[in-house]
Amino acid sequence: MRKFFKEFKTFIKRGNVLDLAVGVIIGTAFTAIVNSLVKDIITPLVVWVTPVDSLSELSIILKPALYNEEGEIIKAALTWNYGNFIQAIVNFFIIGIVVFCIVKMVNNSKALAEQAKEKMNKEKKQAEEAEKAKPKTPTQEDYLRQIVEILQSQNNKKEE
Repeated sequence: MRKFFKEFKTFIKRGNVLDLAVGVIIGTAFTAIVNSLVKDIITPLVVWVTPVDSLSELSIILKPALYNEEGEIIKAALTWNYGNFIQAIVNFFIIGIVVFCIVKMVNNSKALAEQAKEKMNKEKKQAEEAEKAKPKTPTQEDYLRQIVEILQSQNNKKEE
């Protein structure tokens, strides 16, 4: 049993599981937003231009309902409810447009980040090249090395 929990703990700590959990949570929130956009914004505009109160009311009666003498329904009408289908199509297109816009924004931000990174690397490379091209000011060690070289060359001349 401990082995099972140890394996489960390892599984949960993987990044993929956490990414999936975050994706599901964001997907759920996104679904609520899109549903509200369709239900509260788009559908009222569509209904406004149609003669019904709701898209789901759009239907064609294929067989009328059967009633008894008291006016009670014996057999419900057979209807072709194309309004629900239209609503599903509207939902699909809205979701598609929103997902497209999100993907486009993400791709644009990635491209901008890549351009900024390339620009930063280019500027860094130019700064390094400018630093290399700049004349190097001698240090104390350089002066001492030159003095030692001069003394050694003079010593070599005296010995000859």
